Amino acid sequence: MTKSRENLYQPASFEAYWREKWEEEKLHFVDNPIYKDRPSYYCLDMFPYPSGSGLHVGHWRGYVISDVWSRYQMLKGFKVLHPMGWDNFGLPAETDAIKKGIHPTVSTRKNIENMKRQLKEIGCIYDWTREISTTDLEYYKWTQWIFLQMFKKGLAYQKQQPVNWCDSCRVVLANEETEGGKCERCGGTNIRRIDKKQWMLRITAYAERLLNDLDRLKWPEKVKEMQRNWIGRSVGAIVYFTVTTVDQEEVQLEVFTTRPDTLFGATFMVLAPEHPLVARITTPEREAEVNAYIQRARTLSSVDRQKVTSSEKTGSFTGSYAVNPVNNQSIPIFISDYVLMDYGTGAIMSVPAHDQRDFEFAKKFGLPIVEVIYSEQAERDEQGNLVFAYTGDGILINSGYLNSLTVEEAKKRVVEELSREGKGKFTVDYKLRDWIFARQRYWGEPIPIVHCQRCGTVPVPESELPVKLPDVESYQPTGDAESPLAAISDWVNTSCPSCGGPARRETDTMPQWAGSSWYFIRYASPHYDQGIARQEDIKQWLPVDMYVGGIEHAVLHLLYARFWTKFLFDEGIVPFEEPFEQLFNQGMICRAAYRCEQCNRWIFEEQIKADFGKEQVFCPICGTLLKKSLEKMSKSKGNGVNPDDLVKQYGTDSLRLYELFAGDPTADSEWNDEGIKGCYAFLKKSWQFITAGPFQAEQPSRKAEQLINRLIKKVEERVNSFKLNTAVSAFMEFINQAAQIRDSFTKELAERFLITLAPFAPHIAEELWRNHLGHEQSIFLASFPAYDEDLARLEEIEIAVQVNGKLRGVFATEPGASPKELENTAKRLDRVRELLDGRTIKKVVVVPDKIVNFVIQ
Repeated sequence: MTKSRENLYQPASFEAYWREKWEEEKLHFVDNPIYKDRPSYYCLDMFPYPSGSGLHVGHWRGYVISDVWSRYQMLKGFKVLHPMGWDNFGLPAETDAIKKGIHPTVSTRKNIENMKRQLKEIGCIYDWTREISTTDLEYYKWTQWIFLQMFKKGLAYQKQQPVNWCDSCRVVLANEETEGGKCERCGGTNIRRIDKKQWMLRITAYAERLLNDLDRLKWPEKVKEMQRNWIGRSVGAIVYFTVTTVDQEEVQLEVFTTRPDTLFGATFMVLAPEHPLVARITTPEREAEVNAYIQRARTLSSVDRQKVTSSEKTGSFTGSYAVNPVNNQSIPIFISDYVLMDYGTGAIMSVPAHDQRDFEFAKKFGLPIVEVIYSEQAERDEQGNLVFAYTGDGILINSGYLNSLTVEEAKKRVVEELSREGKGKFTVDYKLRDWIFARQRYWGEPIPIVHCQRCGTVPVPESELPVKLPDVESYQPTGDAESPLAAISDWVNTSCPSCGGPARRETDTMPQWAGSSWYFIRYASPHYDQGIARQEDIKQWLPVDMYVGGIEHAVLHLLYARFWTKFLFDEGIVPFEEPFEQLFNQGMICRAAYRCEQCNRWIFEEQIKADFGKEQVFCPICGTLLKKSLEKMSKSKGNGVNPDDLVKQYGTDSLRLYELFAGDPTADSEWNDEGIKGCYAFLKKSWQFITAGPFQAEQPSRKAEQLINRLIKKVEERVNSFKLNTAVSAFMEFINQAAQIRDSFTKELAERFLITLAPFAPHIAEELWRNHLGHEQSIFLASFPAYDEDLARLEEIEIAVQVNGKLRGVFATEPGASPKELENTAKRLDRVRELLDGRTIKKVVVVPDKIVNFVIQ
């Protein structure tokens, strides 16, 4: 063991030692026999991608939060599984390989080594015996196996689909790799949309279950609402409009609408530019303009098209008309990029009086606006015309047999009439669309399918899994929207598993989302070779009790993981339908960042080191005044803070505490380079409190007992509600007061303090527990202390608040509150706030436990 140095807090002398000791003692390994009889608890961090830039202090926050929670559960008597692994496949590694001429396995291995070192430095209790990587053959064999089960059930299929294409990079781009119609990879090439056969997963088959089961989850309501909106359940109607093509063929055009009550107000229709009917209804004189518009629309991703505001609406008239089924009126048909084939039927009926998007379109193209829902709440001009579309409730007008009905009555009546006439029907639609599950890239899981001219699409036999990714030197794009794998003939050419004839392997690979959709299950049996995990291990550990990660994954990753889990449940492979019982999303750590609008780039801190943080900073490249903003820490913005330097100066525990103390863990917090000093000072006081000499008191004083019981109560309540910043505050308040009456503390009370502190600052707690207080076993094998409710109850006193000597209010607080705390509380009183507003405070006089007096001009 190390030797404590009395009253000299030097974290560098013991922190690394204890991390090594914990590994040597297998303290974090759930298979350690010492935990045999404990109940199981599973805490999981969201799957990290091994970035070459390593961790900055913004990354630390989530990992520290999950570690505090895991250590707290250990002290509560649980056997805690807290694993870590790597989401290795994906575009960044492939791009890096192309640029540097190295294999992705080389770059990701180096990145993992660095990130693993940094994660260990945080002091997290990861069970490294269960480490996994999505690129390991023994892992992606089972990713491929799950895909095959979906294929056999008809949930994996191929479909012709428009994709984003960059002529410069010669690759297909995901929507998140485009911005404003341009490629983010090469910095500005216009993308275009091309049609390509893509593998899809039928997630829509689970839409209703994905929606309804949100109600059972202990997740933040904000996240559940985001998922509800993404799934987008809409109750409405399918309405059939009659259209005559240029060949004089009469066809039915399907429109989905949630507002069938407004059908009499539909004065035009809008189709998605890629709607298959467009070519058949565009008249010769409109053909050139329509085709030009279609080409422009193909340069935008669906994400960019959804960002278009109403004032930016564009469109083109096809020259044809549709017949409105409720009044037989002919209405013009337009195309516009704000309508997507991905939602509804790719066609909308436009009711400009009651939809702002349609209102703006009608104004721009001079189309009729017919009001069919009347309300005095609608905003009109002097002539009685609508100034804006009215979208609220009201009574039907200008609507034939629907006149005088309410909106809800009209919805029911009109669909009943349409159904009777064969012109429509009630239906439920979802904004959720099937998952595009193919990438035209090298660095991903090969899709275990072969294509045979005789047998068609044939699954690779399960006995032949995994289909191994070939180890080749070149990963350059093919330039023809095919994966680089397509150029590896020795790998592509194979025999059909069904007939034995010549066949070709599928050359598209799976998206990065694939491996992260089930990794939480694999941690239960990371090296099991007979299935995705051993059944008894699945039953012991899953579902995940607590899942910790950023809200940026609140929709896609969580939705995909839920989808895969439900499928595996249906197949009898797992006994649960939801993967994550409880979810915690930490806020981001933000810091100043500078952008040069002239150079169109972020200026990194090292480029403006001397001026970083100032309001006025000039571009070192062009001299333009930089735009300063508060941004999430990131490599791309050059505003990250390397934790290694802070650890060397202040120690891991100080940085851990500051990550928690910086603000509400659920909210974004601004990084303050000076803030860590307060946490370091607290730990130094705690060190001195324990090491100042033996605790001589045979019996603790009542005040000492009250302090420790109040601390335990506050910390327990605040940890359970994830108010970890206020838990750190409670420690600071405690040590300030406890240091004043140290002589009345017993060793047993000091031990209770250290155990309570241990999840937050594990290194100092372990050092003092073993080396100063003389315990043989780890502090994390102790039990989190209970508190006495009577002793923990606050004895409140009243504080008088004066302004210029006159009593203006009273508030209750705990004895011993600091002058600053009293001042801040006093300022929040309504009457005091009114008197101080706009006035200069010349002086604040605080008499502890009695009075706060503001002297103002």
